[in-house]
Amino acid sequence: MKADLFSCHTPFTPPTTVEDELSFLRLIRSRRVGPTTFHRLLAEHGSARAALAALPEVAKIAGVAGYEPCPESVARAELRAGRKAGARLLIWGQQDYPSALHDIADAPPVLWALGDVALLARPCVALVGARNASSLGGRMARRLAQDLGAAGYTVVSGLARGIDAEAHRAALPTGTIGVQAGGIDVIYPNENAELAEQMAASGLRLAENAPGTSPQARHFPQRNRIIAGLSIATIVIEAAARSGSLLTVRMALDQGREVMAVPGHPMDARASGCNALIRDGATLVRGIEDILEVLGAAPETPLKAPPKPRVVSTAPKQTSPLPLGDEPLGQAILERLGPSPTPEDALIRDLGCDAASFARALMGLELDGLILRQPGAMIARA
Repeated sequence: MKADLFSCHTPFTPPTTVEDELSFLRLIRSRRVGPTTFHRLLAEHGSARAALAALPEVAKIAGVAGYEPCPESVARAELRAGRKAGARLLIWGQQDYPSALHDIADAPPVLWALGDVALLARPCVALVGARNASSLGGRMARRLAQDLGAAGYTVVSGLARGIDAEAHRAALPTGTIGVQAGGIDVIYPNENAELAEQMAASGLRLAENAPGTSPQARHFPQRNRIIAGLSIATIVIEAAARSGSLLTVRMALDQGREVMAVPGHPMDARASGCNALIRDGATLVRGIEDILEVLGAAPETPLKAPPKPRVVSTAPKQTSPLPLGDEPLGQAILERLGPSPTPEDALIRDLGCDAASFARALMGLELDGLILRQPGAMIARA
């Protein structure tokens, strides 16, 4: 009798009541139950309630004695915390759950959503890349995000610093989704707190983990699979040979999605991953035309070209001269430079600093042999 219970597949019944939603939440928060195990249990028992009831026996058969599922009080506390944060719970199998995620093998059973969930109904494209993005990489991310939004696509990324943040900011007027590694109420990194607030007001934030969860290393690959799963294509702008962006690419390929990459200078380590992707068959992206040649315009009526968004600098404005060389402004300049020449005025805009402080820091870097000045007010990293 017991063997039949665990081997026979029962049709899945989507949750319809608060009690059913609690069962869903309790099952995924139970010890040793991840998304893959969750979906297997759901397929075998037909509902989260039935799977919860069977879980102690399943654990016993697996050699785990005295197993207890997640208590109802813990699930209720999570529901209260999520609602206190202003978020709503999206449950696998329900109508408002993102259809793009529904059929991936390890689809998140629950997602906390804060913002405009209607953005999930539009076709999405992921823009990902380096956290220590160059000035040129940041400009490319902003331009592609604006153009994708104007073509009717929602821009998806991971709310990290660098390429992610630039893409989110540029796509705010047309729609952007940020997938968080921790809880929906835990912003990481802290420097993106203002951006996260803006996205809650005019975009959308998603989190698989319970509210209050601080992001750990293991959470970022889980976040990346959601970014890839939501998107019909993943575009990489600057990625080192070993980076989280390339992990997102592998997940996108496993899910049957398109992969594209922006080429970079061969001597810039931030471009090595992108160049390798292009060598191995990824679509080369020079601008929106290359993307639309593969994807076409979004099925919905494209939005009108958005007003140019105000770019919020990730570096604080400097009102007084800074020390030379490797002090804060000099380091920020170096991080945004690569072997390809970059206009000085573009760097000043990106950094949000005054010209005098910039010139002083630049002189220190030049004296240290860290940068090269080129004709036309262009500079490159030595």
